[in-house]
Amino acid sequence: QSTGDPEFGEELRVTVGLQEVGGAVQGAGLDAPKLLASEQLARELDGVVLLIGNLGAGKTTLAKGIVHGCGAAPPEEVSSPTFTLIHEYGGPKATLYHIDLYRIDTQRELETLGLDDMMTPDSVLLMEWGEKFARFEEERDVEIAIDRVAENERRIVVTKKVRNGKAAVK
Repeated sequence: QSTGDPEFGEELRVTVGLQEVGGAVQGAGLDAPKLLASEQLARELDGVVLLIGNLGAGKTTLAKGIVHGCGAAPPEEVSSPTFTLIHEYGGPKATLYHIDLYRIDTQRELETLGLDDMMTPDSVLLMEWGEKFARFEEERDVEIAIDRVAENERRIVVTKKVRNGKAAVK
């Protein structure tokens, strides 16, 4: 899946096989969060990160790996913000906000969340369903698309905005 946006650079594509083991999702014998969002990826994220995928694709699992990779919280302390809308995790280098906009339908509802106040040089906004709003399509720094290939397999495409003519995804 390509963004089709000239401001976005190269894509990093990964296909991951998952299996459920004792209630926890596992991937190739490793913890899925560590596999899906390595510490290297987590450290390279900044600004607004759109987590794109259908219901059940693995966006929250990916967020668990990112939050853990940033040293902000262990995976078992990261949960879906479906009803609370925003979870905040203080990491050593950045504050991470895990935001779920699935239940937000209007610009007015969006404005009540105070997301502008969260957008600082020392923050990362992991945003599920942000693509519902044109604003975040424009403001995104990173897009992580998760596609369910099969019941236990996901394709993950990471694309980072071009800065100074270079794509920053590795």
